[in-house]
Amino acid sequence: MEGDTDSRDSGFQSSFRTTHWTVVLEAAQPGNEGTLDAFTRIYTSYWYPLYSYIRRRGHSPPDAEDVAQNFFMHLIEKESLAGMQREGGKFRSFLLRSLDNFLANEWDRTRAQKRGRGIQPLSLNAAKAEEKYSLEPTTEDTPATLFERQWIFTLLAKVLDDLRAECAAGRKAALFDDLRLSLQGDRQGPPYADVARRHGISEGAVKVTVHRLRHRYAELLRHEICRTAGCTEEVEEELRHFLALFSR
Repeated sequence: MEGDTDSRDSGFQSSFRTTHWTVVLEAAQPGNEGTLDAFTRIYTSYWYPLYSYIRRRGHSPPDAEDVAQNFFMHLIEKESLAGMQREGGKFRSFLLRSLDNFLANEWDRTRAQKRGRGIQPLSLNAAKAEEKYSLEPTTEDTPATLFERQWIFTLLAKVLDDLRAECAAGRKAALFDDLRLSLQGDRQGPPYADVARRHGISEGAVKVTVHRLRHRYAELLRHEICRTAGCTEEVEEELRHFLALFSR
């Protein structure tokens, strides 16, 4: 395993199979049921920031779950996606604007109606979301700012999960778990020498693996941002924006 340094055999590479903004826009076209799945995948991946935002707007846990569910159904039934334009901004901004409009104009009207209204409800883990929400620290930041931060945390968690899945496919999940804390620049994880002994490889091989994992992590991060931001220039802009949020 020590000499396994060829990226073709590392298990850390895979083709991108996720959805970009252009596919989300295709989902906006009436009748495109197949591409609508693209929007559904993104929504289910990032619904927790919306749930947290709804809770911070003063809604109870059951209402927050219902708002999130009915908001999604509203977007589909009213063909709200059809009014979305690529030039109109980032996907998360579109979602937040749409949610604010829904809460102001539609929620009281829809809360008494049967949830889902004939559309298959999404599988949203509300209990886990509320548990996560209860652990969030008290802050004076606005719900909108916290929504952006939760979006970032969700994005980073998804990138790490995707990277671990790639490693697991190459039978390196245990090695990834030992090195996970080292991927964002800080040496917060166990010493490389300890990792090397645990996995029967050299410390040099561990360093090479960390380098490759960091490179792949950056690739996956940029690609995940591209799903809901757009072109290369906007990905870099998003990265700068995320860093600015964390530095406050």
